[in-house]
Order: sequence, then structure tokens, then C-alpha cells
Amino acid sequence: MRRFSRYLLVLPLLVFSISIANAQSAFDFNVGFGAIQDKAASGQLDQALLPCTGPTDINGPCVSTPSLSGFMLGFGGDLMLWKHFGVGAEISLQPAKQNYANLNASAALEGLTSQSIQSRMTLYDFDAIAQPISSKKASLKIKGGFGGANLKFYESGSANNALFNQNFSQYFGSSNHFQLHGGVGVQIYVTDHIFLRPEFDIHWVRNLTEFGREIVTQEMVWLGYSWGEH
Repeated sequence: MRRFSRYLLVLPLLVFSISIANAQSAFDFNVGFGAIQDKAASGQLDQALLPCTGPTDINGPCVSTPSLSGFMLGFGGDLMLWKHFGVGAEISLQPAKQNYANLNASAALEGLTSQSIQSRMTLYDFDAIAQPISSKKASLKIKGGFGGANLKFYESGSANNALFNQNFSQYFGSSNHFQLHGGVGVQIYVTDHIFLRPEFDIHWVRNLTEFGREIVTQEMVWLGYSWGEH
């Protein structure tokens, strides 16, 4: 959450920029909801989370990892410095953790009845924006930029012994990746200031070996409020 808060600090800077932009400028703040996808890695992991070829190795049975999928929540802002060009920033994350690997071979040795690794993806980017078509009712926005991807892992499970039964979840580790972003959306104005923007995004995430490819796709619907001319 500290990383999430740090990137949100960009948005007040965009708001401040409104006061120094020309009369044709517009600022949009939006909240998004959608989904994310990447295919599963072709390899497997053993019970020590090391690569293996299966069905078992010295660390026990090998398990497959899932594809990347799930609900995404996003926050962003766009500053259109001119009618057809601007800049923006956005961040999107999985609010809920996703199961990544189920581990069970060594669980009984430690009194564990279940043990798994969960993941949570966060994407953030800074974009240049082109708006080739714009009217009072709708506009076409094309985005391109760069940013990063943060993939956090958590260990979770349950344990039973003579004294207690408990469930647990704790931070396990994370990996950070550079990413390039491209997106296209149609911004539809419900009122003079409130809009909906269905948007499709592609992220090239460098060295995303935790999943099956470096291309992550994302579909979002952004609900926002616009200040200024559009």
C-alpha cells in the first residue's frame, strides 16, 4: 500500500497543473473497474518453489501455476494540455489475492493442513495521450507510455495442533518489472462533466517469468469527472 500511495501523489500534481494550462485544457479524474489476463507459465514448481519438470523431484510433487486473471480496480487522471494532446497517469491493482501455487507435500510435517502461495498484481504507468476525435458527447483517446509492474506474493494456509486451529496469511516476497503501456478508449459524456470510458490496454512487462508471456492484456471501464473544455 505504501507504493500505491506514492503513485497517487502524482494526481494532485495534475490537478495543480490546471491553473497554469491554457483555456482549452481539461483535467479528468477517474476510477476504473475491469479485468486482467496473462496465460499460465508452461513449467511447474516443486514444494520448495523451484522449477521442476514433474511429476515429482527431490522436493516433492510438482505443481502447475495458474494464468493471471481477476478483477482490477484503478485510479487515474488525464490532463489535456491541448485539444488533441495531453498527459496522464494511472494505477490498477488486484484488490483480492489470487491463488498461485498449492503446496501440500510437507504440510503435515509442520502441523499444517493446507499451505499455498497467493499473488497480487499492480500496474502503474505514465502516458502521452492523443485525442484525434473530440466532441461535446464523446472523444477517442489513444495512450502510450511506460511504468512498472509489481507482483507481490503471500503465504497462506491453516494449521491444526493440540492447542489451537488457525488460518494465516503473511507477506512472502515480491518482484518488480519495467513495463510499456498502450491503450485505446472511447470517452462518452453522460453529462457535461461526468463520463464513462471503456478502454482496452496492452502492457509489455519485461521478464514476467511468473506467467506464460510478457504481454498482459486489460479491459477497464472508467467512471470520471472532467473539468474544463472538451
